[in-house]
Amino acid sequence: MQTQKPDWLRIRIKANQNVEEVIKLLEDFSLHTVCQEAQCPNIFECFSKKTATFLILGDVCTRNCTFCDVKKGKPQEVDKNEPQKVAEAVKALNLRYVVVTSVTRDDLEDGGAEHFANVIEKIKELNPQTKVEVLIPDFNGDEKAIYKVVRARPDVLSHNVETVPRLYPTVRPKADYERSLGVLKMAKKIDDRIYTKSGLMVGLGETKEEVKEVLKNLRSVECDFVTIGQYLSPSKQHHPVVEYIHPDIFKEYREYAISIGFRYVMSNPLVRSSYLAEEATKVFESFKNFNNTAEKSTNNIDKKTNKVISF
Repeated sequence: MQTQKPDWLRIRIKANQNVEEVIKLLEDFSLHTVCQEAQCPNIFECFSKKTATFLILGDVCTRNCTFCDVKKGKPQEVDKNEPQKVAEAVKALNLRYVVVTSVTRDDLEDGGAEHFANVIEKIKELNPQTKVEVLIPDFNGDEKAIYKVVRARPDVLSHNVETVPRLYPTVRPKADYERSLGVLKMAKKIDDRIYTKSGLMVGLGETKEEVKEVLKNLRSVECDFVTIGQYLSPSKQHHPVVEYIHPDIFKEYREYAISIGFRYVMSNPLVRSSYLAEEATKVFESFKNFNNTAEKSTNNIDKKTNKVISF
């Protein structure tokens, strides 16, 4: 186990008035963000840019993942006005790209899928130029629930595998690796025009070979984008950090992911699944149409293969 953070994980925070403005706006709308609830290390950077990842369906999760600092227990009633409030907050922040995620709600019949769809639709209604990425739970593998979200036409549908399958019993005891892969596969089956995305943490005790196998598994279900970041334990009660992965290894993972066909790769110690998500629009906007093939190459696209070569 490692306790001393290396230099590459030290974050230099600069004061910015935008941080207070974002916090006040979220309080005014009574909204949650995963940035706050999960103690994201990038919170001040993102808030200073007036961006945030909205956390819907309350702030209490029904799962017991040992890496996550979101509260566990009995969730609150679903706020029926939340879709409108999120859409208005997106408008107030003048966001061109928004990420919406949620706690897992195993207590709800559809896992909150209809609520997700309502949030997507309301954001697009009030903010027609805004692209929407949703980071969804597994909905217990229910294809009907996944269909509800996909039919609302998010621009990107993300579901994180989080770690390698060997570590699921200790890191994600109520989740299932194959089920998570199935969520991404089903989304493509329902609408093959949709971009799918996943993310995983490293430093939990996995091997390089296991990480690369997960990347291959994700490509086998046609996952388009992937993020890889360093796990940071929220407290002594959570899963410990087994290893701080050197930036050179993150570079190796990025190059491998690109080589097997991912369209967009973000691999860096401080990367989180929704961190700088808008950067993907640099790739999207180089395509002839948001859901089809490339029209022209950019500095980030290989002219021969149309693969992203750097991020």
